[in-house]
Amino acid sequence: MTESKFNDFVNIVKRLRKECPWDSAQTNESIRAATIEEAYEVVHAIDDNDYEELKKELGDLLLHVVFHTEIAGETAGFSINDVIDSIQEKLIRRHPHIFGNVQVKDAEDVKQNWEKLKMAEGRKSVLDGLPSSLPALLRAHRMQEKASKVGFDWSEKADVWHKVEEEIAEFREAEAEGDKKKMEEELGDLLFAITNYSRFLNLHPEDALRNSIHKFERRFRYVEEKLAELGKTPSDSNLEEMDKYWNEIKATEHSD
Repeated sequence: MTESKFNDFVNIVKRLRKECPWDSAQTNESIRAATIEEAYEVVHAIDDNDYEELKKELGDLLLHVVFHTEIAGETAGFSINDVIDSIQEKLIRRHPHIFGNVQVKDAEDVKQNWEKLKMAEGRKSVLDGLPSSLPALLRAHRMQEKASKVGFDWSEKADVWHKVEEEIAEFREAEAEGDKKKMEEELGDLLFAITNYSRFLNLHPEDALRNSIHKFERRFRYVEEKLAELGKTPSDSNLEEMDKYWNEIKATEHSD
């Protein structure tokens, strides 16, 4: 049943590609941004713990996988079966502890073996494969993680925090000098150091920042709603009034 449904789905996409004026005009480049957007909508559904929405968003993402395959296949000559064969081969190759005779102790061993296997496949650097289009915070975290897998890492958490404090001092020094270019450089170093420290705490900085953004958005929308009940907007208000409602929703969240 599942295989039949998947084939039906692929055939629908094939037909759209041939018969729909919009779909037939698209290229891999023209829908690239939309693919990224769909991936983030999947993440948003996960953040909201909304499984009904997640089901829909995964469907949208699957559409992009099949659609990109159909478009690229017209030039490169591969099909969805080739895409599936490729990922199946890679999964088997990179899991020798499942499909071979390699012994591992834990998940950390699996991660280290994964990086070694990728290097054996012809990569010149352990940092290869990190898309430059990744959000900077996520890319920094993944880069540090990859370097760690080959032993390029701090041994003590305290030393990592000392580096954070050092970068704070250097940023404040650049700020005092008023050198904007230097400030930007030191701010980047500070963010990089904090990202590294979060890794030692087993916290994901991208998740942490995204949660803080959601929290700010939730609270600020509450402020707007309370002002709207008075027939006002933030522009008609002042900081003291907005702070009152901000602290109100903050206190409610803490009590919950």
